[in-house]
Amino acid sequence: MSTAERPMPPLDADERTTLESWLDFYRATLAQKCDGLPEEGLREASAAPSPITLLGLLQHLAEVERNWFRRVLAQEDAPPFFAPPAGGGDGSQGREGGWEFADDATHAQALARWEGEVAAARKNCAARALDDTSPFMGARVTLRWIYTHMIGEYARHCGHADLIRERVDGRTGV
Repeated sequence: MSTAERPMPPLDADERTTLESWLDFYRATLAQKCDGLPEEGLREASAAPSPITLLGLLQHLAEVERNWFRRVLAQEDAPPFFAPPAGGGDGSQGREGGWEFADDATHAQALARWEGEVAAARKNCAARALDDTSPFMGARVTLRWIYTHMIGEYARHCGHADLIRERVDGRTGV
């Protein structure tokens, strides 16, 4: 995924194109927020007591992609990459890990893992209709709901990324 481009979602498109375009817009926003920082900057937390970092966000969103598009939508046996947060659930209820990272974790590794999960998500969605469902928490969830949830997830975390990036090097916008 190129971090140089962040195409504006179309203003007049069908529902699926609109949902996919907004999700891709926020995916590109996250990549841009991480782009160009040294490893130390990606590991810098925004402000105490929050431990959230750009590297942690990237890892977390790789886990979120994996959870919703592989484990839930495609019902794949895709074990979590990261342990859920302390006191969290098992990953099945939106409590994905990734926030913490190993001492030797790098942006390149996290980006490759995230890009792999984005590619898997696109593949798993390609042949499905928005009304297609998968079992989730004793009910059924549609692909439309998952797309909408993911847009919200990314939008919220891109807001975090905005604040972190500004704190780290003063860069705003994007």
